[in-house]
Amino acid sequence: MAEFLPVASFDIVIFGGTGDLAQRKLLPALFHRWKDGQIPATSRIIGSARSALTRAEYVEFAAAACEKASSVAEWSGEAWAEFACLLDYQTLDATAENADWDGLREKLDTPNDIGIFYLATAPSLYVSIAKAIDQAGLISAGTRLVLEKPIGTDLKSAEKINEGVCAHFPEQQIYRIDHYLGKETVQNLMVLRFANTLFEPVWSRNTIDHVQITVAEDLGLEGRAGYYDRSGALRDMVQNHLLQLLCLTAMEAPASLDGDDVRTEKIKVLKALKRFDAPSAERLTVRGQYTAGLVNGTAVRGYLEELGPDASSDTETFVSIKAKIDNWRWSGVPFYLRTGKRMASRRSEIVIQFKDVPHSIFGRSSTQANQLVIRLQPDEGVRLFVQIKEPGPGGLRIKSQPLNLSYADTFAVRYPDAYERLLMDVVRGNLALFMRRDEVESAWRWVDSLIDAWAENGSSPEDYPAGSEGPLSSAVMMDRDGRSWWGS
Repeated sequence: MAEFLPVASFDIVIFGGTGDLAQRKLLPALFHRWKDGQIPATSRIIGSARSALTRAEYVEFAAAACEKASSVAEWSGEAWAEFACLLDYQTLDATAENADWDGLREKLDTPNDIGIFYLATAPSLYVSIAKAIDQAGLISAGTRLVLEKPIGTDLKSAEKINEGVCAHFPEQQIYRIDHYLGKETVQNLMVLRFANTLFEPVWSRNTIDHVQITVAEDLGLEGRAGYYDRSGALRDMVQNHLLQLLCLTAMEAPASLDGDDVRTEKIKVLKALKRFDAPSAERLTVRGQYTAGLVNGTAVRGYLEELGPDASSDTETFVSIKAKIDNWRWSGVPFYLRTGKRMASRRSEIVIQFKDVPHSIFGRSSTQANQLVIRLQPDEGVRLFVQIKEPGPGGLRIKSQPLNLSYADTFAVRYPDAYERLLMDVVRGNLALFMRRDEVESAWRWVDSLIDAWAENGSSPEDYPAGSEGPLSSAVMMDRDGRSWWGS
């Protein structure tokens, strides 16, 4: 049974407090942590946006959001009534030069030692809001600033945001959040590797053939057409989510779980990633864009149709990459990264494909190499595929079967989702699961090399039907290496 340890009292101001992120994730996350007894009653949660709302109207807005995000078993009117006492609202255009910060200062007149400013806004507003918070005199030793991804659209813009924000907040007070790092199975990666002598001795080029990391979505644009068409799959998913998963899979053991120790090891992996030029990008990457098709039995429109009438776009909705890490541990081991929209199913998983046995003594009986499959969503869990004898007479038959650790079956309790865990880590001041400035910029250097290579090649995305596993070229890229995507 999980034990939820209370955190210290805190104040959190959510800029963009009426936006989609606050509605779907942040407010429900805080409510669930309150319901499990982690948030003290002396804490304060203040939504802030340009909308002119009263406190009562904001409480009603938050109640609808939290009830929608909760199952019938999770929702409690009594718990909500208590939680609502923590809520407040302040109308504020944080980026306006003549913005009136007096109202917010009054609500924080006797602040808790820990104060959190969560910027659930467009990244283009990060610097101006950070500056305004500073000028309003609201920064103290216990202040934390939370920034949502993406940090920029390339290295130059990321550096500009980082420089602007760091002019007002020390690096140790900045929490660059990637919700994938809050997933239970992602955090379990380090435990699997560094708390089990079974795995670490075989976690290298000596026994691993290759690694696959897949983040597949069955959804389309879902109202994000403007943002997504400027971004694409590479910037939206690879630069942050997939590279973070790659770093945790490939990094060396940190000296401790201290934030800087963990992040320093991840940065070493990013620096060792081999960058692309035009010829290597053509061989080792695939871009795709979905067309109309069937997803889970439902007919859906293609990407261009979702953008609007007569739309044209070279934005990729699918990317697969064969990445190489030039260091001692991983030399010669390819890391295959894949992400896309409107794919056959929604799933995120890491597959560690071990090498074949050097010699089979079982004659014509077929054997398969061992696989460690780490499922991040849905149905979080870990499966280690091993070879066993299939029972029965008539000869020796070998079958690959999983040793299965299912989180739902093993832990009979609702455990916190990613945002719930990460918000509590912000309160605790634990930086290990948040990105450091040089980590963000190292990731962009590698991604920028691919963006530049694609531009030099002048290539366009390859069509793939919605509901498929992506473009045919992605499967061909694997087939050239004598491999295939897991589950295909």
